[in-house]
Amino acid sequence: MSPGVIRAAPVFRSFDEARARSFYVGWLGFTWEGEHRLHPGAPLYAFLRLGDFHLHLTEHHGDATPGSTALVYVTGLRDWQTSLPPYPNMRPGLEAQPWGLEMMVWDPFGNRLRFLDQAEDA
Repeated sequence: MSPGVIRAAPVFRSFDEARARSFYVGWLGFTWEGEHRLHPGAPLYAFLRLGDFHLHLTEHHGDATPGSTALVYVTGLRDWQTSLPPYPNMRPGLEAQPWGLEMMVWDPFGNRLRFLDQAEDA
């Protein structure tokens, strides 16, 4: 028997809280759900959400590897992409793939988010 999976949350390595907040909350529209530090001055562990997609960011060495990728299934990708404000060195385009319409962005720490809308072809 398999467990009932409720949700999954990829863990991305992060190195700078201010840059993480600017990118994820300020630009992409994630909600900063919470954070934890073992003590004042300890590395950050943060909980973010974009709709039903949950993401954890960690500054703890060994928790995650920079350069990771998460594939996020979305609807309304074309409208969202056109509504994104300018972001330094980032102009995400849309690319038609055999599996749907895709947009890729890289966070300031080298992690990649691949947003995929399977309701649209191009």
